[in-house]
Amino acid sequence: MGLLDIIEKNKEENGEETTTQQQKKVEEVKEIKVEDPYDAVKKKIHGRIILTLNRAGKATVDRDEMEKLLTEEVDKDEYNIPRVERKPIVKTLLDDILGYGPIQDLIDSDSCSEIMVNGPDHVYIEQKGKLVLTDIKFRDEEHLMNIIDRIVTQVGRHVDEASPMVDARLPDGSRVNAIIPPISLIGAVLTIRKFSSTPVTAAQLVEWGSLNPVMLSFLEACVKGKLNIVVSGGTGSGKTTLLNVLSSYIPEDERIVTIEDAAEVQLHQEHVITLECRPANLEGKGAITIRSLVKNALRMRPDRIIVGEVRSEETLDMLQAMNTGHDGSLTTTHANSPRDAMSRIETMVMMSGMELPVKAIRDQASSAIDLVIQQSRLRDGSRKVTSITEVVGMEGDVVSLQDIFVYETDGTLDSRGKFKGQFRATGVVPKCIEKIRGNGVVVKNEWFAN
Repeated sequence: MGLLDIIEKNKEENGEETTTQQQKKVEEVKEIKVEDPYDAVKKKIHGRIILTLNRAGKATVDRDEMEKLLTEEVDKDEYNIPRVERKPIVKTLLDDILGYGPIQDLIDSDSCSEIMVNGPDHVYIEQKGKLVLTDIKFRDEEHLMNIIDRIVTQVGRHVDEASPMVDARLPDGSRVNAIIPPISLIGAVLTIRKFSSTPVTAAQLVEWGSLNPVMLSFLEACVKGKLNIVVSGGTGSGKTTLLNVLSSYIPEDERIVTIEDAAEVQLHQEHVITLECRPANLEGKGAITIRSLVKNALRMRPDRIIVGEVRSEETLDMLQAMNTGHDGSLTTTHANSPRDAMSRIETMVMMSGMELPVKAIRDQASSAIDLVIQQSRLRDGSRKVTSITEVVGMEGDVVSLQDIFVYETDGTLDSRGKFKGQFRATGVVPKCIEKIRGNGVVVKNEWFAN
């Protein structure tokens, strides 16, 4: 018998609590859910307000009018609510009726970039690249389901047991994904990728250390010089943010068609057509895929085609568009390196059902894509362009790539807990500068000096 076992046995004999019993008590305390003392009152007021609006025949009501109705109701003596509690209760009820319940303040705030609701009792946010558990809770599973239903019905989507997964967006463009039981075993799960009310600028990317000014100047020249660019990276690495910055360099006199699952690309040019795919309805009909939108976009006389993300069969049509006079197209894909991105594009073309030889697919991809930008989220929470890589062509049966800029770090951290590293030009002058200069854009050879 070990020393710890002897100590535990002595505790039992002396009538003391063992460590296991103490731990069990702590876990029981943790599981105790703090009840809202005004929960019943809130439900009663909520029901009365809805009944009042139904009797008045009001299908819609603005936020100011609703706040006035709630304030008048909450102020009634029958509820016996202390004055100090009245304003917070009005705010809670207002968010429940017209907003997104307890996560409304998170949606309104610019302090977090992502909201993750894992069942009614666990709400996480992403702040500065790190996940943080908040003290926000929903009343119960039904409360959370009501908020999810409100979000998805605003964009004509639905979620139920027959269709338990859904993608949607908020009015401000924030991307939403919801998945509910029986697929989720922990209750309804809601994930919101927020959009800043003010788009991230190129200057901010440099300020945050995502890339350096020389790299930015080169990428600006690449976009204006009509290179076909793929932004590659993992989930939450900042691909869409970088795509937004790159698209801001597209000249005002060009016709741009954007195609996405859920509209995220924020363009401020005048001549922009935004297309969004659509899932099937309850009967399983009416689906509009990204592939069909890419095909349709080719008939719309676009100067540029921007696909928010290629992840399946539409990749073949995107490559064909790039190879048939639609230079300057932009897209993103999930991959961990430029080499992986090219391999994944090859795999996704095979998903189109076309019986093409691997060599033909690689030829198509290497001639269509000029540049792969690798975006990464590092362990310290920062997001950086870790490489800018040129697709040179084919060497035998292999796609030839060469790095133009790279980010290097030895893994050591500074006083703020951030990686110490530097951006470096490899010294290789890219072959694509001929195409850029051919489109009337200046490229300086000194950018590429090591």
